[in-house]
Amino acid sequence: MNRKKGIITLVVFFVLLVGLGYVAVFGVGADHSGSAASIKQGLDLAGGVSITYQVVGEEEPDSAEMSDTIYKLQQRVEAYSTEAQVYQEGSDRIDIEIPGVSDADAVLEELGRPGSLSFVDSEGNTVLDGTDIADAEAGYQTDSLGNQAPVVQLTMTEEGTEKFAEATEAAAPTHDIIYIIYDGEVVSSPAVNDPITDGQAVITGMASFEEAENLASTIRIGGLSLELEELRSNVVGAQLGSEAIERSLIAGAIGMAIVIIFMIAVYWIPGLASALALCLYVELTVLLLYGFDITLTLPGVAGIILSIGMAVDANVIIFARIREEIAAGKSVKTAMKIGFQKALSAIIDGNVTTLIAAAVLGFMGSGTVRGFAQTLALGIVVSMFTALFVTRSLMNAFYALGIRDEKFYGRAKERKTIHFVSKKAIFFTVSIAVILVGFISMGVYQVRTGQALNYSLEFVGGTSTNVTFNEDMSIEQIDEEVVPLIEEITGDGNVQTQKVQGTTQVIFKTRTLDADEREEMNQMLEDHFSVDPSTTTAESISSTISSETRQEALVAVLVSALCMLVYVWFRFKDVRFGASAVTALIHDVLVVVAFYAVFRVSVGSTFIACILTIVGYSINATIVIFDRIRENMKAEGTDNLPELVDRSITQTLSRSIFTSLTTFIMVAVLYVIGVSSIREFALPLMIGIACGTYSSVCITGPLWLVLRKIGGKKKTQDGGKITKKVKAGK
Repeated sequence: MNRKKGIITLVVFFVLLVGLGYVAVFGVGADHSGSAASIKQGLDLAGGVSITYQVVGEEEPDSAEMSDTIYKLQQRVEAYSTEAQVYQEGSDRIDIEIPGVSDADAVLEELGRPGSLSFVDSEGNTVLDGTDIADAEAGYQTDSLGNQAPVVQLTMTEEGTEKFAEATEAAAPTHDIIYIIYDGEVVSSPAVNDPITDGQAVITGMASFEEAENLASTIRIGGLSLELEELRSNVVGAQLGSEAIERSLIAGAIGMAIVIIFMIAVYWIPGLASALALCLYVELTVLLLYGFDITLTLPGVAGIILSIGMAVDANVIIFARIREEIAAGKSVKTAMKIGFQKALSAIIDGNVTTLIAAAVLGFMGSGTVRGFAQTLALGIVVSMFTALFVTRSLMNAFYALGIRDEKFYGRAKERKTIHFVSKKAIFFTVSIAVILVGFISMGVYQVRTGQALNYSLEFVGGTSTNVTFNEDMSIEQIDEEVVPLIEEITGDGNVQTQKVQGTTQVIFKTRTLDADEREEMNQMLEDHFSVDPSTTTAESISSTISSETRQEALVAVLVSALCMLVYVWFRFKDVRFGASAVTALIHDVLVVVAFYAVFRVSVGSTFIACILTIVGYSINATIVIFDRIRENMKAEGTDNLPELVDRSITQTLSRSIFTSLTTFIMVAVLYVIGVSSIREFALPLMIGIACGTYSSVCITGPLWLVLRKIGGKKKTQDGGKITKKVKAGK
């Protein structure tokens, strides 16, 4: 790149930086499209709509029917937001909370009244009911003229498949009609052309894709185990409050500033280039969150924090390589070219493994898990772009402008090899001891309290108390004046608050309260705030994280780990690399769970996000070390593997420390400045970051050696041949 191109590159970059920055802050047009304020936010950040349905009928529904209905409703409302929540209230009510919307009537009209659904033949016999339908989706199908026509694709349950096969075999010869009846009204009347025996049916004749979507939605919502009717609907405020959001933004800005200063102070010109690229990364992330209509919640913030750490990580790997090449006698220009080339494999492998995890979590998970996966995947792609393209272009531009002295880029110092492998017994013992302490603590608390961990109401349910105050109180006032008094009664810091907009009502969600505690709470509210006890209502609520959601999250994590193992195995041609990496992931998760157990940190919705963040973070750090081991093995062979592993870890140690430090700083500032609910999330995340660094540096390399020794093949000492004895000639 010549001087002119360097100037053009910098001018274009800064114009782009300022332009995108303006859009990210102020947006475009009257609705401020593209701005950070326009990003769809979850209930914890911005509030939304709360709808309560009641089961129709005099008989009380059983738990299986309620659980099935809640699960199906959860799948339905995720069309509005991946962060929507569905949970049980009392014995016959279901609450739905949908973030990012403010018009309850519009949601109710679109969602529809969850009534009964049936498929009836032309003679009036019910051949299917709603529970026989596993799924209904709008789609397209090629018609006889070769055009793409909108259709509704139906999938039956096992029992429904048998019923539908019998009905369609009878109707097909005369092309009889099967009526789809929802809440007493015919919503579709398709004719049967062929017997359908595989449980897969298609309804044609849709005038538009919107019509197909509406019919599919009606069939899905009608496929509930119970018939429901709307009891009430409210618009509720943010659970965290504006102060929590403002503090989080301030913390993020301070953390970014510290990271930028750190990068420039350590790496000079490359650090400046990475700092500028990081600013562009943040702007692009804001615009893409808006563009992809992703709902941002506190777990989503975790995904962004992780991707910022990975964006810094890619730069640190590159800069370390450049310094090594300069120390080897290469010119700055050559060192930059080779440095990017050598860093590429580690960056790609580290990001792809995390991207695999994000893809699996997004595909298999739901709710909070899916929201986390979306923000993480987005951040990974953008961070790779900024690190590999933007940072490189800026460095080449600075070089073209005449900044070519190696003192502006740095030179790697010769470091004495640290002997990690020889201390593996200590590392393994410490890790096992910490994990055992966690299991013992969980066992003790299980016996004492019935709960191995301090599960919050998101996991075990609790009591929802609706209080009508005499004045309109802000969330900040409620957090400062009311919540501490409730915590004294419950003896638990896990109290969630929501304001019902347009009223003076506030909803307090706590652990399950018995009759005496409810009475004590009513008395406290009357004594301190003159609340009329007759206006206060309390109901038991189920967990907002259903057992199905928890199971999906667990399965998604396990599948992610398996996919990462296979990828690492494929890339490194050695399954023991993959096994070591996955073992380190399990180690990190168990250590963090031990922290939750010993210190009784509340296990809520952010727990899943915290664990997922640690999994993504740890695998990336491990890949960097394995990449260096692989490179050194190609150059030096395998004669002295313990020494090679020690040297590889030492060579990447600055990367491990610096990346962990920058990510830790982001979370630490969030912990110091944030409100209590933010700190409760940030603290275990800090532990996880430290643990991930420890396992990558101290566990994975030595463990790979152990697995290699166990699974290796024995070789002869000299590699010679066995031959018959030959007599010497005369």
